[in-house]
Amino acid sequence: MEGRGVSAYNARHADTARTGMIDRLRLAAYAMVLAVAAGWVLAIGRSIFVPIVFSILVVYVIDGLARLLFRFPLLGRLIPLRIGYAVASLAIVIALAAIASLVAANLGSVAALAPQYSASLLNAIQALAERLGVELVPTWATLRRELLAQINAQQILGSTVASVYSIGSSLVVVLLYVAFLLIEQRVLPGKIARMSDDPRKVQRVQSVVAHINARIGAYLALKTLVSAIQGAVTWAILAFFGVEFAVFWAVLAGLFNYVPYIGSFLGVAFPVAFATMQFAETDPVIAILLSLAAAQFLVGFFLDPYLMSSSLNLSPFAILVSLAVWSAIWGIPGAFLAVPLTACLALVFAEFAGTRPIAVLLSRDGEV
Repeated sequence: MEGRGVSAYNARHADTARTGMIDRLRLAAYAMVLAVAAGWVLAIGRSIFVPIVFSILVVYVIDGLARLLFRFPLLGRLIPLRIGYAVASLAIVIALAAIASLVAANLGSVAALAPQYSASLLNAIQALAERLGVELVPTWATLRRELLAQINAQQILGSTVASVYSIGSSLVVVLLYVAFLLIEQRVLPGKIARMSDDPRKVQRVQSVVAHINARIGAYLALKTLVSAIQGAVTWAILAFFGVEFAVFWAVLAGLFNYVPYIGSFLGVAFPVAFATMQFAETDPVIAILLSLAAAQFLVGFFLDPYLMSSSLNLSPFAILVSLAVWSAIWGIPGAFLAVPLTACLALVFAEFAGTRPIAVLLSRDGEV
């Protein structure tokens, strides 16, 4: 009798374990289907979601700048809350408009000077070929004719105009969303308080929202500071060597700094490629390459980790995967948004027992 009881208990225990495993597999399958469906919706709705997410990040920056104004001993007491947000919003709008106008103006100038730069590039190729002892006739003459024949100034100018129009329209949409989000921000705490009759649930939601806002705001503020420093150093190097449109390339380097890993490479590759077209000799190009690479190394491996170490606790591998995923879904905007979006997901996952293991895997050291 005792043996039969033990066998029945073991059978029930095995059935319970089997049922639990089936439930976990079913839950994992549902989660995978939900993730694929969400990715599909985000991909087809790219034109709608990307401006909304960018506007939310701009609101974070405005809120951080306003809080910085309020921290000044005398200025913070004298400035009302609405005036502080108005000043921060005006500063951000002016900065975005200046960047957009700078990009638009320099794109047109670069397109207009494309034939001249292509000729300089061919001269540089010839000089390098002579150093290496490569036969120049008829290879490089043919190369010169083919490259010059492929340059279509009207096509370049047309694509430039289209790019400028796209940047301007996207900026207007983002600023419109920002204005309404700032208005919505004042009534958001009241909406959260009315989401449930349970005070503990309301307090938990408010705590999660406040935690996400603080962490993402700190990350964006510090990343903006590091990007500004990177842009200033890039401008100083390019201006020292006499590279044209140094301010434009410095702004691009600062913007690329928001993209993890790949941004550092692009921040060097674009100015060096342009310097190769501008200068006929290879010596200044090599000097520019080494100087920009050294600046990226110092900022990326010393200053950036020193300032960002306590802002977000994300695994480098998770950042790389998120960069690939969001770039595949949203393209270039996804590369800029990869880290903030992944950080938001990790912070939300950490607040719930069912998704906390995912947050642990996304973290750098397991502390969430």
